Amino acid sequence: MAFEYKLTNIVRGSIIYAVGDTAAALLSDEFSLLRLGGILFIGATIYALEIPNYFNWIDKKVNHTHSFKSKIIRASLAMFYFNPLWIARHILFIKLFMGQYDQISWGLLSIGAISFLVNIPLSLGVNYLIQNKIALQHRFIASAVFSGFMAVYYSLSAIWFS
Repeated sequence: MAFEYKLTNIVRGSIIYAVGDTAAALLSDEFSLLRLGGILFIGATIYALEIPNYFNWIDKKVNHTHSFKSKIIRASLAMFYFNPLWIARHILFIKLFMGQYDQISWGLLSIGAISFLVNIPLSLGVNYLIQNKIALQHRFIASAVFSGFMAVYYSLSAIWFS
């Protein structure tokens, strides 16, 4: 399986993740240009590489029947990609870009776990729609838009669940 890393995903990932995180930063009164630049970079590199390729993997591994079981497996695999470790890593990036090194600890894993558990119903529902109703070539942008909204939640999770 060849890896996909396209300019369209780079541009979309950088912009959408940065917009979502900027909204979160403004809500939590933590906006900084360094954070904005950092999330632009992460969206254009790590997220633009990982997410489309993971969705391609799901598409290849899960059969294309229209059974409810197949649809739930696709949605669950997508939801589990954005697991407690992914959430903790996202918060870690924010802390790094904000220069909040003293707030980086194993406690970010706890925040990620609680955040993940609380958002399971919403995440499973949205990922069900993304994986089963949206064409593969548009799933990254749909997921990025959802993640942009979730960036607000993840940022606030770092405050609420600390």
